[in-house]
Amino acid sequence: MSDLSVKSDGVDFRGRIRQFVTDFGWPRLIIFFFVVILFIAAPFVGVKADSSIKDVLVRFGQNGVMVLAMVPMMQSGSGLNFGLPVGIVAGLLGSTLSMEFHLTGFAGFFGAALLSLPFALVFGWLYGLLLNKVKGEEMTIAMYVGFSIVTFMAIMWLILPYSNPTMVWGYTGKGLRTTITLDGYWSRILNEFLVVKIGPFFEFPTGSILFFAFMAVIMWLFMRSRTGTALTAVGSNPGFARAGGVSVNRCRIIGVVVSSIYGAIGILTYQQGFGFIQLYQAPLYMAFPAVAAILLGGASVNKANILNVVVGTFLFQSILTMTPSVINNILQTDMSEVIRILISNGMIIYALTRRTKVTK
Repeated sequence: MSDLSVKSDGVDFRGRIRQFVTDFGWPRLIIFFFVVILFIAAPFVGVKADSSIKDVLVRFGQNGVMVLAMVPMMQSGSGLNFGLPVGIVAGLLGSTLSMEFHLTGFAGFFGAALLSLPFALVFGWLYGLLLNKVKGEEMTIAMYVGFSIVTFMAIMWLILPYSNPTMVWGYTGKGLRTTITLDGYWSRILNEFLVVKIGPFFEFPTGSILFFAFMAVIMWLFMRSRTGTALTAVGSNPGFARAGGVSVNRCRIIGVVVSSIYGAIGILTYQQGFGFIQLYQAPLYMAFPAVAAILLGGASVNKANILNVVVGTFLFQSILTMTPSVINNILQTDMSEVIRILISNGMIIYALTRRTKVTK
């Protein structure tokens, strides 16, 4: 009797492991163990662990908000937000206007956030209206919407009437530069806020981590509000939500608008850590790392949460940080970009092949 019990317990234990692997996915497990191996191998190839961890945390703070932008669209059933450049362009307009008004420090950063909100609301609303017209093909259309708005703004950056000498081309006095420095404005304003320095190489970017936590809490509260619950219902079962009196189209638009707002604020957090504003074609592919990160965290095409954002962003940024230093020292060649592209696109393909169908 005891042997049968042990056997039963053994089968149950193995079944749970098998179910966990099935749910989490082999690609995610492989990448997780790959990151662990990179951290273990770092000291043996001359890479300073404290410096690498610092870089991971800095990248986490810079990119986390843009990954958060994926959550409302995925929860509302609109799929992965490949049109994230819509929100990013709104953030770029806010940041350049803030510089045009010569706002500096925290006033400059939060002023840029406030100035970007009207653009994010309008762009997100129009973007949401379009996605409601193409239900079932949202991700394909979203990608081309992102490409289109970036290309359109490449023209607008040349003709908009900016006059700040820091931003415009020096020889003509018109048109914005391709890369604009934030020195003297709000460069690293979050990263250096309450920064904790331990030793000569390690720094904990307290400000950017706290800002990410703040934005994550707002998203968590929003998704548990009445509107957020309606969004989740629409994403899970639009027919049931419609029968309960929920406006499916309205909820989808709200999800797109919130995603665009987070995209606008996300590019501002990225800029302050990077120290530059990059215009023209720079935002073209910025949605792909965010999409890959949230998928790497365990999200599906139709469902995502804050934990997926935190885990996925940390793993993805760990790979981007550790790969150049560890793998390059081992192979004596630069493989970082190849591995980044392989993991980013591989995770997207993997998620799309596992997409669950949603009742219309």
